[in-house]
Amino acid sequence: MIKDFVKGLWKENPIFVQVLGMCPTLAVTTKALFGLSMGLATTFVVVSSSVVISVVRKFVPRQVRIPIFTVIIATFVTAADYFLKANFFQISKALGPYVPLIVVNCVILGRAEAFASKNKVGRSFLDALGMGVGFTAALIVLGAIREILGAGTIFEFPIMWKGFTNWIVMVLPAGAFITLGLLVGVFNILDKKMKTRREIAKG
Repeated sequence: MIKDFVKGLWKENPIFVQVLGMCPTLAVTTKALFGLSMGLATTFVVVSSSVVISVVRKFVPRQVRIPIFTVIIATFVTAADYFLKANFFQISKALGPYVPLIVVNCVILGRAEAFASKNKVGRSFLDALGMGVGFTAALIVLGAIREILGAGTIFEFPIMWKGFTNWIVMVLPAGAFITLGLLVGVFNILDKKMKTRREIAKG
C-alpha cells in the first residue's frame, strides 16, 4: 500500500509528470507561502473527497457518478474556502478565485474517477495523500524559485544580498511558464538518470 502514496511524490507527480492543475500552478505561485496554502487546501479536498467517494462507491449508480463526485468535491472545496477566509483572510484574498476553482481541478476529479471509485478506503486515502503532498511540494518549489528571484525573499524572509536586482519577470505570468518549463525539464532528466541506474543495477 505504501506504493499508493509514494507514486504521487515522484512517478506520477501531478504537476511534473501528469501536468495537471496548471491553472492554480501558474497563477498563485508568485510566493512560496501561496503555493503552500493552495497545496494544503487542495490536499485537504483530494483526501477528504477520495475517502468519502471510496466509502459510497458501491451505492453510486455509474450513470450519475460524475455529478455526485462533483458535489462531494464541491462540499469540501467550500469548507476549505470558508476556513481560509475566516482564519487567513489575507492569504484567501491573495489566492482569489483559485480556491473555489479547486472543484474543477483535474487532479481531484481524476483521482476520484480513476482510483477512489474503484478501491477501498485505505488505499484511496494513501493515493490521495500522496498526490496532494506531491502537488503541494511542486507548488512550494515553483513558488520559492519565483519568490527568491522575483522578490529576494523566501516565505517573505529576505535572503538575497544587498544590491540584488529583482527579476520582475518572475512575478509575471511569463515567469511562471519559464520556471515550470525548466523544472519539468530537470525532473525528466533526473527521472531518466534514476531509471538508468535501476536498469544497470538489475542488469
